[in-house]
Amino acid sequence: MDNPLPHLDWSLMRAFLAVAETGSLSAAARALGTSQPTLGRQVREVEARLGTALFRRHARGLEPTETGAALIGPAERMREAMRDVALTAAGAETRLEGTVRITASVMVSHFILPRVLAAIREAEPAISIDLLPSDRSENLLYREADIAIRMYRPTQLDVVTAKLGEVPMGIFAARSYLARRGRPQDAEQLLEHDLVGLDRDDLLIRGMRDLGWPAERDWFALRCDEQAVTWQLVRAGCGIGFTQREIGQADPLVEQLLPGIALPRLPVWLAAPDAMRRTPRIRRVWELLETGLAPWLAGAS
Repeated sequence: MDNPLPHLDWSLMRAFLAVAETGSLSAAARALGTSQPTLGRQVREVEARLGTALFRRHARGLEPTETGAALIGPAERMREAMRDVALTAAGAETRLEGTVRITASVMVSHFILPRVLAAIREAEPAISIDLLPSDRSENLLYREADIAIRMYRPTQLDVVTAKLGEVPMGIFAARSYLARRGRPQDAEQLLEHDLVGLDRDDLLIRGMRDLGWPAERDWFALRCDEQAVTWQLVRAGCGIGFTQREIGQADPLVEQLLPGIALPRLPVWLAAPDAMRRTPRIRRVWELLETGLAPWLAGAS
């Protein structure tokens, strides 16, 4: 009688795939939120059940053997299948309760969402909220978040999107900075001042070039890619910066400059996996986000 095929459940293949993708047990353990010894045992279990080595050690960590490399494709398809199972099961829930995980940029999470989420909790106390402030793109299809608030149009397949509007931007400086350096009266004088901008991210430079300004990285006296930090630099009097108009106008430490300059606006999109969008609690939070974010976008009209 032929030997039966070895039994490999998803938890074991998930461990194998994480190591293959990250190249080390420690990095894979961090990615999966587990311990390195546990992950090591799972990988050894896969190897024992298959009767072959899947990784070899090298100076920088672990690399798949020929057999291990051949298993990556099937393991990825297994991950996709498990994702589809989870999304289908979650999308079939009918209760208007449970947890909804929302991701948004750090600035939006800090300055805009708290009052919106307070209203959601008041309207639907049986729905709890996990808020993930992040300036990177979370993968909605792997349930890193249920709903994303994006400042660009998401392009993932199987993701439902809706454009809510656009956020007006403004030029701001701390009153302390203006008392020290004076107020620019036009764009030419603005460029003579200390500017606070982004480091490796060219978003601001591209926006300024859209205005016809030949912006370069060295135009900015202080640079940081964490936009919440750049805003604190502006508030502290380090120089003139750019932020969402509502955020700047609500801050008593700063003053808006040159409001006649028409800055590019930021689009605001909601996004959710198609399978999850129909889940009652996610559909309800989506609707409440649309309502709650409307005042933030009203200034763009």
